[in-house]
Amino acid sequence: MLYFSRWKTLFIWLVVALGVVIATPNLLSNQQLAKLPGWMPDSRVTLGLDLQGGSYIMLQVDRSDIVTDRMNTLVDDVRADLREAQVRYTGLSGSGETAQVRITDPDQYVTAEEALQPLAEYVNAGTLNGGTFQEVTIDDDGNGLIRLALTEQGIDYRMRSAVQQSIEVIRRRVDELGTTEPLIQRQGDDRIIVQVPGLDDPQRLKSLLNQTAKLTFHMVDTSVNVQDAIEGRPPAGDEVLYSMDDPPVPYVIEKRALISGEDLVDAKAAFDQRTNEPVVNFRFDSRGAQRFAQATQQNVGRPFAIVLDNQIVSAPVINEPILGGSGQISGNFTVQGANDLAVLLRAGALPATLTVVEERTVGPSLGADSIRAGVLASVIGAGLVVIFMVVFYGMFGLVANIALFFNIVMLIALLSVIGATLTLPGIAGIVLTIGMAVDSNVLIYERIREERRRNGRSVVQSVDAGFRKAFGTIIDANLTTLIAAVILFFLGSGPVRGFAVTLAIGILTTIFSAFYLTRFMISEWVRRRRPKELPKGIRTGMFDGINFSFMSFRRISFAASAILTVASVVGFATHGMNLGIDFTGGSVVQVESKSGPADIGQIRSDLNNLNIGAVQAQGFGSDRDVLIRVPAQDGGANAEQSAISKIRSSLESSYDFVRVEVVGPVVSGELSRSATIGVLASLIAILIYIWFRFEWQFAVGAIIATAHDVLLTIGIFVLTGVEFNLTSIAAVLTIVGYSLNDTVVVYDRVRENLRRYQKMPLPELLDISINHTLSRTILTALTTMLALAALYLFGGEVIRSFTFAMLFGVAIGTYSSIYIAAPILIAFKLRPDTFQKKDEEKGAPEEQGTVTGI
Repeated sequence: MLYFSRWKTLFIWLVVALGVVIATPNLLSNQQLAKLPGWMPDSRVTLGLDLQGGSYIMLQVDRSDIVTDRMNTLVDDVRADLREAQVRYTGLSGSGETAQVRITDPDQYVTAEEALQPLAEYVNAGTLNGGTFQEVTIDDDGNGLIRLALTEQGIDYRMRSAVQQSIEVIRRRVDELGTTEPLIQRQGDDRIIVQVPGLDDPQRLKSLLNQTAKLTFHMVDTSVNVQDAIEGRPPAGDEVLYSMDDPPVPYVIEKRALISGEDLVDAKAAFDQRTNEPVVNFRFDSRGAQRFAQATQQNVGRPFAIVLDNQIVSAPVINEPILGGSGQISGNFTVQGANDLAVLLRAGALPATLTVVEERTVGPSLGADSIRAGVLASVIGAGLVVIFMVVFYGMFGLVANIALFFNIVMLIALLSVIGATLTLPGIAGIVLTIGMAVDSNVLIYERIREERRRNGRSVVQSVDAGFRKAFGTIIDANLTTLIAAVILFFLGSGPVRGFAVTLAIGILTTIFSAFYLTRFMISEWVRRRRPKELPKGIRTGMFDGINFSFMSFRRISFAASAILTVASVVGFATHGMNLGIDFTGGSVVQVESKSGPADIGQIRSDLNNLNIGAVQAQGFGSDRDVLIRVPAQDGGANAEQSAISKIRSSLESSYDFVRVEVVGPVVSGELSRSATIGVLASLIAILIYIWFRFEWQFAVGAIIATAHDVLLTIGIFVLTGVEFNLTSIAAVLTIVGYSLNDTVVVYDRVRENLRRYQKMPLPELLDISINHTLSRTILTALTTMLALAALYLFGGEVIRSFTFAMLFGVAIGTYSSIYIAAPILIAFKLRPDTFQKKDEEKGAPEEQGTVTGI
């Protein structure tokens, strides 16, 4: 494995050089980037909202709105078709998804059915949109009552169309804000994700997205007394709407719209020349101008209402016909209000109401703080690991550090190429990659040292055997973590998915750097120096004399683990965890005092008077920052947004809103299900992999050890009361991967020794295997915990629960790989002859031996 052809050498350094070139733009400013030659790559890693600020909003199209609009249209179509066919009818109405009408003259049944038949014709929506289907079915009871029902296929088609139309309208509205690189995409059947980085005014974005902006012009019915219409019932064809004034003024208007906003071609904010008040000037297209001119000619002297989303903006009197196709909307606007209305009218109306079901907003200042904290933590963590490796491995440690540097460079290059988004948990993924890269090198170096010391091989033979024997262990250990990362990617969302991408790419670059970069540099050292001994800087010999009998304590460890596991389960069932809003629904708001320390007591007092439930307020980081938790509201997603609006109104004069997270009840339930499925799916997938690679006893033992680690991690959350949120699930899944990594390393050595020492008692063989890998186990745990400790201390409050869980998980995973996973094999009566039979079937030579030098 130490020979490298010229082509292989060229390939390795070409990949490294390409990684350096692709990653370099991330270090350059925009001005420097613009000066690069055209052939140079200029793609950079996209920073997530938690690092650069901005808004993430998930909107849901209201299905009931679609059904209601479709039903109103159907009733109007039935009315128009029957009148055109001169069919007498009564009782025309629509309710839910069914409309009905009674034909009064039996002789006109056939005529009525023929007139309505076009409504039930098949619609061809194309293969991708449902194929051919009926939107409406017609049923006749034989007594003159005709029922028309909307079909599920038809409603689904209208929903798909509404979502697509909404995406286009949202895109036009967001583009008007002048933001860079907004992400607008569909999610599922009825949801739209809007992600706008670097946004200074997220509240304005939300107000723009919340409004349907359906503009219509109606005549005011002055023949009806408004109060009588409110107390009684408006005449047929009329309805009562209220103005936007304070207090609102009621008007009786005709339901039939003279003209709608669909005919607008332009809308601009301006100032009225007479009053100097902000107004919106609009202009119709030719068809709209013609209809507007006709309507104003026929109604001179009458007031007409300009209606926006069922609210009357203004109701001016038509003094003369308006023939130019343009007009003006006034209504006590602010400058920004007029601008926003113009934006809404230019972008067009939404086909249905959009409800904010999830919102995560981070202010630019918090994003900048997160970047500084993340970079500082990563640099400190990497520095500690570099020093650690040089202290314990000398020249070999220096080689590992060089490989680690290029490993991170290639990781950043791949993130840049695929356009991945780097989030704060993603930085945690980079820190974890550092630990895993060190683990691979420690495995190789300890194997080389073992081949030299225990088996008496030459340096060349030891290096070759060390890389060859460590290869399978590293692949097995990293693949188990990769399985967890892949499942996390498909079932996670937002920052958690960013963590999964970073971790998965880090695993691939770690394997490449370990078996190409490290191996090439070590082989060059061997070829050039032709050493007789390993470098003197290796200081891990302190572990050589250890021959500890771990299995003699297995009953004690089993009992202790069983007690702690049961306590964790009981605590979870009775006391429960401090679940974050990702699982309970509700809101989290982080505010920063504009001047001086925050007054938490006053905040609690102010918010408890808002009637939004039991609000919690606590210090968060500095004395100017406060974290506010609001429980889930009974009124659903809209009620969550109302609660946030109340908090803003109460605190915005004294506090800046640096972070807002809102999760509706529907989304929180989905996140809980996906999190549970993610953990279970990863365990099952890893079980299958280990069963395939080892034996069923190993697979079951690994799952029991991993389940033990997961349950104890849950127990530490119960005990400490640390918030358990979506990033905590990422931590749990990473602990699953890390624990299995440790377990697989031990199991790989157990499998090897089972072939070598076939007559040795299993407890003694397990002790030997654990002692053989003890240096790797301890050193890997220490380096990983050094990196995570830096992240915990310097990475900021946002990911503290994540790193807390990871630190505990690394410690408990190291424990379980020794005291749970290994003794399980004794309980399941693992027999060495299983591997002997397999080797005989494969024709493999037996390799037996005795234990020496332990």
